Amino acid sequence: MKRILGVDYGERRVGLAVSDSLLITAQGLDTFDRRTGKLLPHLEHLSKQYDVGAIVLGHPVSMSGRDNAISLAVEELAAKIRNRLGVEVVLWDERLTSEEARRVLKGKRAGKEAVDRVAAILILQNYLDSRSGRPAEGSQE
Repeated sequence: MKRILGVDYGERRVGLAVSDSLLITAQGLDTFDRRTGKLLPHLEHLSKQYDVGAIVLGHPVSMSGRDNAISLAVEELAAKIRNRLGVEVVLWDERLTSEEARRVLKGKRAGKEAVDRVAAILILQNYLDSRSGRPAEGSQE
C-alpha cells in the first residue's frame, strides 16, 4: 500500500509528515526551509523515498471559508504537484492546526520548525482518521 505525505505549506517553512504503510498513523519529517531549496523537487524526492501515492496539502482558507492569498498559492501548488508527480493531491482544511500544534507543544522548548512539523502531522492524521471512520482528534463524535 502506498503511503500518504502530509504538507503544511508556509511562505518560509513547510511542515512535512508521512503515514505509516498501513495508513493509520502520521509521523513527522524534517521541516523544509523554502529559502534553501525548491519545494517541488524535494516533494518529488520524498515521494520516491517513501513510495507516496497521495499528498494531503493543508488548505489555509480563512475562518469564514473564503480563499485568501496563501490558500490561492496552495491551490496553485496542488496543480503543480499533480502535473509533476502524477499523484492524487487532496486539499485539506487546516484552519486552526497551527494553533493546535502550539497547544500540543506548550511548555516545550520548541521552535517554529517544530510547530510546522506538528501541524503537518495533525493535518495528515485528521485526514487518515477521516478515511478510516475514526473520529478526528478534538472532534465531538
